[in-house]
Amino acid sequence: MGAEIVIAITLVLFLGALAVGAHIHTALFLVGIVGILLLEGPGMVLGIVGPQPFGRVAAYSLTTIPLFVLMAQFVLQAGIVKDVFTLVSRASRGRAEPLSALTVTAGGLLGAVSGSGSATSAALGRVAMPELTRYGMSPPLAGATAAAAGSLAGIIPPSIILIIYGVATETAIGNLFMGAILPGLAVMLVYVVVVIVLYAIDEKKAGKPREPFVAEPIGIGRTAIALGTGAVIVVVVFGGIYSGMVTPTEAGAVGSFAGFVSALLLKKVNREFLTTALTETVKISSMVLLIIIAAQVFSKFVSLSLIPRRLIDALGPLVDRPMLLLLVLAAVFFVLFMFLEGAAVILMTVPILLPVIAETDIDLLWFGVFISMLCTVGTISPPVGLSVFAVSGATGVPSGPVFRYTVWIALVTTALVAVVMILFPELVTWIPSLAG
Repeated sequence: MGAEIVIAITLVLFLGALAVGAHIHTALFLVGIVGILLLEGPGMVLGIVGPQPFGRVAAYSLTTIPLFVLMAQFVLQAGIVKDVFTLVSRASRGRAEPLSALTVTAGGLLGAVSGSGSATSAALGRVAMPELTRYGMSPPLAGATAAAAGSLAGIIPPSIILIIYGVATETAIGNLFMGAILPGLAVMLVYVVVVIVLYAIDEKKAGKPREPFVAEPIGIGRTAIALGTGAVIVVVVFGGIYSGMVTPTEAGAVGSFAGFVSALLLKKVNREFLTTALTETVKISSMVLLIIIAAQVFSKFVSLSLIPRRLIDALGPLVDRPMLLLLVLAAVFFVLFMFLEGAAVILMTVPILLPVIAETDIDLLWFGVFISMLCTVGTISPPVGLSVFAVSGATGVPSGPVFRYTVWIALVTTALVAVVMILFPELVTWIPSLAG
C-alpha cells in the first residue's frame, strides 16, 4: 500500500479517535500501530512494542516528573495556597487586584510542577476562585484568572512541557529552564496587567468600586509555615537548579520533602491526605509516561512514512525564510494547543518538525521556549481552550463568559511576547549563555 494512502488512512483514524473522546495516548498509539502494520507488516510492530517503550520511560531525566507533581500535591493538599491568599488579602486590605496577581503567580508555580495546565486550572478554580469572588471579582473574570494562571504550566520552569521537549530533542533541560525564565516572567507580567485592567473595566461598568473583604488572620504559626514552605521551594527548586547546586530531580525531591514537612506541621497528614496526593501523582505521571510511549510508536511510523521529508519538500520555499516559517508554525501550534495537552502536541509534532528546523538557522533552545509560550496562550483561547473548560467543569461557571476575558488575555500576550521573542531571541538565549 502506498505511503500517501496510509497517511490518509491514519489521519482519518486519528481524527476519528479524538472525535469519539479517546485519550491522546490511545489515539497516538493506535495510529502508530496501524500505520506501521500497513507500511511494514506485523514483524516491525513486534520489534517496536517490545523492550523499547520501557527503555524510553525508564530514562533518568523523566524522574523529575513524578517528584514535581508530588511536590505540588503536598502543597495543595496542605492548604498552603489558601493560607497565602489570606496573607495577601490582609496585606492588601481586601483589594482584588493583588489577589489576582497572586493567583497568576501561584498558577505559574503550581502549573510548572503539576505537569498539566488543565489540572492546575481546575485546582485553582476550586481554591482561588471562591477567594477572588469573595474579594469583589466577578465569577467569569475570576474563572479567567484561574484559567490563565493554570496555563502558565507551559512555560514557567521547571515546566514538564520543557522537560519533555528537552528529552524529545536532546536539548539540555537546564538550559531550557534558564532560557524560559525571562519569557515566562514576561507572560506572567502581561497576564497580571491585563487581568487588573479587565477588573478596572468591570468596576467602571458597575458604576462604583466593590466593597473590599478582608480575611480573618490565620495565626503566626501558619503564616510562618506558609511563607517558609514557599521560600524553601523557591530557593531549592529555582535557585538550586539555576546555580547548578542540584539537578532537577534532586530539586523535585527536596521540594516534595518540604511540602510534606509543612503538611506535618499543619497537622494535615492523614490517610486521606496521603491517598489523594499519591493517587493524583500516579495519575498525572502515568498519563505523561503513556503519552511518551505512544509518541515513540507514532514517531516510528512518522519516520517510516517519510512525512518529515515530504514536509520539508512542501515547506521548501519557506526554509530560506525563517521568519515566515516561524509565523506558519506558530499558527499551527497555536491551534493544536487549543485542542490538546501540551505534552501530547510536542511529542506528536517534534519528530516531524525537527528535520525542518534543522534545514534553517532556528535555534532548538529558542524554538522550545517559543512553542512553550504558544502552549500557554493556546490553552486559554476559544473555541476549545482546555484550561478554560477545566475551570468551568470544576466550578460550574459557564465557559462562554470566561472566554470573553481569556481571549483578550491570550491576544495581548501573543501580540507582545511572541513578537518580542522573534525580534529579540536573546530574551531566551542570554541567561543560558551566561551559564556557559
